[in-house]
Parts: sequence; structure tokens; C-alpha cells
Amino acid sequence: MKKIIFTLGALALSLGSAFAQDAVRKAAEDAAAAIASAPVEEAPAPAPKYWTSSIALNLGFNNTILENWAAGGYNTMNLTSSLDAKANYKKELMSWNNRLQLDYGFLSSADKKGILQKSNDRIYLESKWAYQTAPSSKLNYTASFDFRSQFTDTPADYKQSEDGTWMEDGIKSGFISPAYTNLALGIQWTPSGFFDINIAPLTGGFTIVTNQALRSSYGMKELTAAVKDAEGVVITPATYSSTLFQFGAQVKANFKLVFNKNLKYETQAVVFTDYIKAIDSKEAYFRINWDNSIDWQLSRFVKCSFKTWLISDPNVTITKEDGSVVKRGVQFKEFLSFNFTYTFATK
Repeated sequence: MKKIIFTLGALALSLGSAFAQDAVRKAAEDAAAAIASAPVEEAPAPAPKYWTSSIALNLGFNNTILENWAAGGYNTMNLTSSLDAKANYKKELMSWNNRLQLDYGFLSSADKKGILQKSNDRIYLESKWAYQTAPSSKLNYTASFDFRSQFTDTPADYKQSEDGTWMEDGIKSGFISPAYTNLALGIQWTPSGFFDINIAPLTGGFTIVTNQALRSSYGMKELTAAVKDAEGVVITPATYSSTLFQFGAQVKANFKLVFNKNLKYETQAVVFTDYIKAIDSKEAYFRINWDNSIDWQLSRFVKCSFKTWLISDPNVTITKEDGSVVKRGVQFKEFLSFNFTYTFATK
């Protein structure tokens, strides 16, 4: 009898355990099915970034000290600085590129004690809106604006007073004297990432000279003639307009060659022709600006730069050191510097 009772008890326990296992397994399967059928929350997509920007700062310093140097020379100190800032926007077929270049430098020399002589001075702003004609097209409709000037006055020469103090003599150029502005509508061809050319048959701009004494040197229109006495001495000087409007066509070409991550060459050529000048004087007018830059990054914070600027403007009268005056002269400047450099850029 005891055996029968024990056997029935063991059987009941086995059946209970089996039912319990089935219930656990079913609950687990139901939970797994519920998890599998639950909607999956996707991580939000990162917001699109349409802007990229960078700021490159450069600071250079040169110093020469001579002590009992038989070959001669002067103690000099030269400080140069520059800023190259870019802010570019790109969304689908539309883009907007902006670039600001600032350069300034001065030197102090023992042969002209008490004054700082300017060695470099430049303001150049470019802004270009473009709309691609098709997703795979290399042509863009463009509207661009640019501005050129300088920060401070440039003396025509220096002279020494009776007490030996040096001072500036006359003025050659200054802030907004001159300044050049252009607004151009055209089309741009970009066959590759390192070259583009923009042809703008509708380009209007102003040459601005705020300093009355400099206006005649930059081709400003004469408003009133000079008044002279019987001996030809000027009593009242002539007056000139402060602005000169020009309307014509512009061609701007940009080329950039990257040899490696540390060495690059960049150039820009801009040619402008004036329709109004051609009609009024029946003479061809071409203003040319050609900029070149070679940058060699020697280390993370040290860079060697070589830059040249060439300008040809028929409106500008150039006075040479010997006093002779040249019309339609070619202006040229070169600059070599070793700089401390640092770049801020968006990632």
C-alpha cells in the first residue's frame, strides 16, 4: 500500500513539474514574441551641416642687429601678420562662398629712427553666390561681389627735419583711397576641383577715393578746373569726384595646385574691361589683378609663404623715385615670410 501511495505521489510531482516547465517556457516564448514585435526606435539622424568655415592666422617676425659690422647696414625689425577667413555654404544645387584676406606689416629701421615704415597692407573680400545648372553639370549661374582696399596711409616719401627727426612726406594711398568694388553677374565653369573660371558680361563697380589730394592720381572725373594767376601759380586747386563708376565685363580665373599636405600653390587672375570708357574715348580699357601664393607648412605651427601681387590699371598715375610720372604702369609687389601659423576650422 505504501508503495502505491509513494508511486502516485512521485507521479503527481512529475506531472506538476512538467506543467510548470511548460508554463515557464510558454511565458518565455510569449515575452520573446512581444519583444520581437515591438517597434524599434531609430536614433535620430544627425542634422545636415550646410556651413564649413576656417580661419588661418599668421604672424612673422624678423630682426637684424649689427654691432661694429664692417660691411655696413642698419638694425631693423620687421613684423608681419595676415588672416585668411573662409565661410562657405552648400545645400543641394546652391552654394555661397565667402573669403576675407587681411595682410599688414611694418618695419623699423635705424636709418629712419622714430617712424614705422609700412611693408604690407591689404584688404580683400570676396563673396560669391552660385546655382548649379544641373546636379551633374559643371556650370553655375553666379552673382559675385568683391572689395579691395588697405588699412592705413602710405607716405609718398620721408624727410628729415633740422633736429634729425624723420617724418612722412606726402601721401600715396590710404584707407578707401583707393577702394575698388565690383558686382558681377555671369556663369562659372568648374571642370575640376582645382580650377574654375567665371565669365561675367554684366559687371558694375566703383573706384572710391576719399582723399581729395589723391583723386587725380586715380583717374577721378574733374569737377572744377584749377584757378591760376597770371604767372601760372595755382590759386585754387582743381576738384575731383570721389567716385568713378565703371560698367563692363569681368573674367576671373582661380587655380589651386596641392603638391602634398604641406605644400600648395594658389593663383587668381581678374581682368575687367569698361564698356563706358570704350564708348566715350574709343579706347580699350583693361584692369588686371594677378595674385599668387605659395605656402609651405614646415611644421605644425611654422609656415613659409611667398606671395606676389601684380596690378595694371590705366586710370592710375604712378610717380617714380626720380619724379617721372608713368601712365598705364604695371605695379608689382612680392613678399617672402616665415610665420607662426594657426588654423581654426569646423570639422
